Amino acid sequence: MTIDAFEPSRRSDVAPFIAMDVLSEAAQLEAQGRRIVHMEVGQPSAPAPKAALNAARQALEHGRLGYTEALGIQPLRTALAAHYKKTYGVEVPVERVMVTTGSSAGFNLAFLAAFDPGDRIVLTAPGYPAYRNILKALDLVPVEVEVSEETRWSLTPSHLEDVQKDGPIKGVLVASPANPTGTMMAPEALEEMIRYCDDQGIWFISDEIYHGLDYAGEQKTALETSQNAIIINSFSKYYCMTGWRIGWMVLPEQLVRPTERIAQSLYISPPELSQIAATAALDSVQELEAVKAGYAANRSLLLDGLPRIGLDQLLPVDGAFYIYADISRFSSDSLSFARQVLYEAGVAVTPGVDFDPVHGNEYLRFSFAGAHQDMKEALERLGPFLQR
Repeated sequence: MTIDAFEPSRRSDVAPFIAMDVLSEAAQLEAQGRRIVHMEVGQPSAPAPKAALNAARQALEHGRLGYTEALGIQPLRTALAAHYKKTYGVEVPVERVMVTTGSSAGFNLAFLAAFDPGDRIVLTAPGYPAYRNILKALDLVPVEVEVSEETRWSLTPSHLEDVQKDGPIKGVLVASPANPTGTMMAPEALEEMIRYCDDQGIWFISDEIYHGLDYAGEQKTALETSQNAIIINSFSKYYCMTGWRIGWMVLPEQLVRPTERIAQSLYISPPELSQIAATAALDSVQELEAVKAGYAANRSLLLDGLPRIGLDQLLPVDGAFYIYADISRFSSDSLSFARQVLYEAGVAVTPGVDFDPVHGNEYLRFSFAGAHQDMKEALERLGPFLQR
């Protein structure tokens, strides 16, 4: 048999996650001695909370780390259920809380538990690229709907009605605050979408990993409107624990056992050390709010500085730590333009085609999760580059 017979699966033919490719290319330049300002990935520059680090140290020194329940350790699940009562005033039975190996595992599990091959799931464009990539790899059909200023860059029931003319949809995935825009849905708009999905028998998946990072507007969990919503969250963003790979879900009762069964075989359990650290992190609000204040300062700096250097068409930055900027006056090829910015200005940014294959050529995403001095340096480098 020839080597040509051994080929990757069709399911593996997904687009690259360009933000990660940019990170890799930036790392190569740094290895050559270049100084690069990182604005390409949504990674907090702050470390995990002190309480989380201390809890992990104690576990390493005194405990035996091993498998846990597939749903996660009871102290963390109990603390997460209490988090919803304290933060949103919503009662969540601990039995419906599931700990995951980051939000990425949460999306895998949700898609596998709720959908069958060929099912159509609606996403926004622009939107997080891993959504569509995971769906395609699982033989599901992402239906990307272009959103615009007209609906404040959010999905509406009217969008779903239009999509349904071409066939049934089984799910809708919404992030608020969103990646790459940082835009939040108005509470009434979010509620209207969820109720429409409930009425139509459509699974509503709410990506809430940027909750806690809000600067304008009011954050709402989908659980305030429906107990049928599938909630996915993570300790990566607000809690500054990207490398710990720990997240959680709140599942409708009928999906708990199916999701648990899938997780038992795919992951066995989330890492126990990360679960122990995450439990402690939930009590670190004062420390984390100080980190958030740093993001707010970065946001103010860039919202003032980017227009001064020619990037004056920005989507609403209500939350998260991203700015999505129109670059059409400079380029209609965001991929090559982002490479120019990297090589000539020494600033790593993500091209909009990562988030929107149709109109993303005219946008760049800037992450302001880094240090304040780095954001100042980025403006100092970008200004001469754009105004040459």
